[in-house]
Amino acid sequence: MAKKSSVEKNKHRLKLVKQFAGRRQRLKAIADDATLTMEERFSARLKLAELPRNSSAVRLRNRCEVSGRPRAFTSKMKMSRIAVRELGSKGLIPGLVKSSW
Repeated sequence: MAKKSSVEKNKHRLKLVKQFAGRRQRLKAIADDATLTMEERFSARLKLAELPRNSSAVRLRNRCEVSGRPRAFTSKMKMSRIAVRELGSKGLIPGLVKSSW
């Protein structure tokens, strides 16, 4: 089980990413538009820099929904390999058959 503070920090970042997504997208479009003047593009970059750092989607970490584990994350099921194996062995994941030989 991951530290609760790490899981909560990631949830807070996810909330900020959703909150600032539209504003961040508009500012990035202005900053990358080559038809605008250099001053307009630079002011958009400054406004982008004023946004919270945690509102950037790059700062999100994929974590297991069950245990919060950050490593060995399966994006299809949003779980770590350990949680997939445990739940698969119990037959709780539809369509998953654990093979053993």
